[in-house]
Amino acid sequence: MRPPQDATAAFAAPRVVLVDDHRLFRAGVRAELDGLVDLVGEAGGVTEAVDVIRAQAPDVVLLDVHMPDGGGLEVIRRVGGEPAGVRFLALSVSDAAEDVIAVIRAGARGYVTKTIAADDLADAIRRVHGGDAVFSPRLAGFVLDAFAAGAPPAPAGAHDAELDQLTPREREVLQHIARGYMYKEIAQRLGISARTVEAHVSAVLRKLQLSSRHELSRWAAERRML
Repeated sequence: MRPPQDATAAFAAPRVVLVDDHRLFRAGVRAELDGLVDLVGEAGGVTEAVDVIRAQAPDVVLLDVHMPDGGGLEVIRRVGGEPAGVRFLALSVSDAAEDVIAVIRAGARGYVTKTIAADDLADAIRRVHGGDAVFSPRLAGFVLDAFAAGAPPAPAGAHDAELDQLTPREREVLQHIARGYMYKEIAQRLGISARTVEAHVSAVLRKLQLSSRHELSRWAAERRML
């Protein structure tokens, strides 16, 4: 239920920038959030998003995870701490553990899926603006697993026999997998083919005796490779 008008008058609505590469989806979110937050800008790609965020200095950036030119992780990295105080809330169709972990490690304050209701999304934006960490119900467990259940980091320079099995390129690919990049994105960033990326991932899985991307992400997180 939307709060009555006199209740919203007591506080300023969070200023929000929406970043998603699908124009129709942005239009739908804009319509659903009308009157609930102050949508001050939107963008359909990484470079445009960085420009809008720096120009508008929003309270919260509502951010898609996967976009053709780098996605939410790249937006967070490029924005860094400027403007000060901006917080990121991922809004994605993906509920994959590696996506959740990578975006939170990059600096997002929350992660919700696109099945969320408009009022719940507005509430999540307000909570992130207020400093809370917000997740769709089943996603919080991924974050707890990665941040609480992981093994303590090895000291700098410590010998890791498993890691030593990997070539420098395999380590690069593993790090990008852990950060949530898809094969095509990794290929673009490293200047290699997607098929070569797949071959490296297969080799890493074999060497580490793991069976999935999720296990790779957890393995990398335990060694603070993100």
